[in-house]
Amino acid sequence: MAAKPRADLKPNTPEFEREALVKPTGFREYDARWLFEKEINLLGIRALGTGLATVLHDRGVDPQIVVGHDYRSYSASIKNALITGLMAGGCTVHDIGLALSPMAYFAQFDLDVPAVAMVTASHNNNGWTGVKMGAERPLTFGPDEMGALKDIVLGGTWANRPGGRLIEVPGMAERYMDDLAAQAGITRKLKAVVACGNGTAGAFAPHVLERIGCEVVPLDCELDHSFPNYNPNPEDLAMLEALERKVAEAGADIGFAFDGDGDRCGVVDNEGDAIYADKVGVLLARDISALHENAQFVVDVKSTGLFMTDPVLQAQGARTDYWKTGHSYIKRRSHELGAIVGFEKSGHYFFNKPIGRGYDDGILSAIAVAEMLERNPGKSMADLKNSLPLTWGSPTMSPHCADEEKYDVVERVVRHYQKAAGNSEQIAGQNIRELVTVNGVRVVLQDGTWGLVRASSNKPELVIVCESPTSEENMKAMFKNIDLHLSDYPEVGEYNQKI
Repeated sequence: MAAKPRADLKPNTPEFEREALVKPTGFREYDARWLFEKEINLLGIRALGTGLATVLHDRGVDPQIVVGHDYRSYSASIKNALITGLMAGGCTVHDIGLALSPMAYFAQFDLDVPAVAMVTASHNNNGWTGVKMGAERPLTFGPDEMGALKDIVLGGTWANRPGGRLIEVPGMAERYMDDLAAQAGITRKLKAVVACGNGTAGAFAPHVLERIGCEVVPLDCELDHSFPNYNPNPEDLAMLEALERKVAEAGADIGFAFDGDGDRCGVVDNEGDAIYADKVGVLLARDISALHENAQFVVDVKSTGLFMTDPVLQAQGARTDYWKTGHSYIKRRSHELGAIVGFEKSGHYFFNKPIGRGYDDGILSAIAVAEMLERNPGKSMADLKNSLPLTWGSPTMSPHCADEEKYDVVERVVRHYQKAAGNSEQIAGQNIRELVTVNGVRVVLQDGTWGLVRASSNKPELVIVCESPTSEENMKAMFKNIDLHLSDYPEVGEYNQKI
């Protein structure tokens, strides 16, 4: 057995250079994320790599793995430490270099390699690092695989094996972009503002969208790992507001916002208004279900109720399954049900055949939106948005709550609302109609107004979303009730935003 990693090492000490630092809370439900040098060091990353190799061997997976990294100042060194660990564990590593997460998933298919390890912290603030992993394309790890990996790494029970080797793969970026561009040709002249937040997507998204026929107006597409303007997060108001201003200034038909590792896409319409990703999903579901009979969709519990109640989707025979929030959960559920698309409110969209290969790709999502506009000549993005039944929804709000405390807090919130429902307590003058507890608690009132409280799976935060099909007042009353209850918890800190 190797020496167990420690969680208490400090930088600038001899021990930090000799021993592996791995904080247990970095192992999330479906990926791993740490503050580099505060919660994990390079020796800890190497231990993670050998632990991952051990998981592959234990599960009988051919020990070949695609590895890539995003554009942060430290990501290449972290990837190299991970590769060292994977090779020590007997893996053949296919290094594709600078990449988006969907490019790494594409490489699994293109190279016929079963496993993937993408070094990225996505949209997290600088200082964070992480790894998205999978061993069965197009799926990524869920709680079972992450739990096994955590036990191996923290227990120091990984196995060193012979036979490890490194294969450097040239030209994967070009093959990935060629594949995307070959899937679409837009004859409608679309002027698209493309915002990348100075993240890795800036090296890919503008080029692909130009190749399919869009007139691209770039916004913060220069690679700059200091993220000087805002974090590359299409749910963040700072990014959306910058995109809204640019769309209005450029007189563009649409605006696309890509996150740090390119697996999510946000949309701003031609009037300069952001459209929440779940509403974009409803529009895409309308478009796709018109082309494919009895189309099956999967959406997460944070998403709008329109997937079930929209009369257009009902008339077209579309079926929707609500499932746990999290890209791994929605991806896996979509795969299991044979859904043509899985939609997550955060902007992860999983297109299966005949559109995609089942993994989340923000550029493919943008292409799907462009094709939807192509199939609706004479209608703008705002026209399509305005055709939806009216609802009033909140942004995704994320008050701070430590990783060690957030799940206990959510359990207590669940018990609070179970008691409130049992006592017939009213919110916005209504009784609670239903509590959905598959993932935190979704409190549904009699008129369909709902509010969700759950623990973030990849950050030390709670996640709060509210929506009402009847009025903005009821949506805000739902949030006020949640916010008032959370004020009783000293563990819950400041919000990223409020309504």
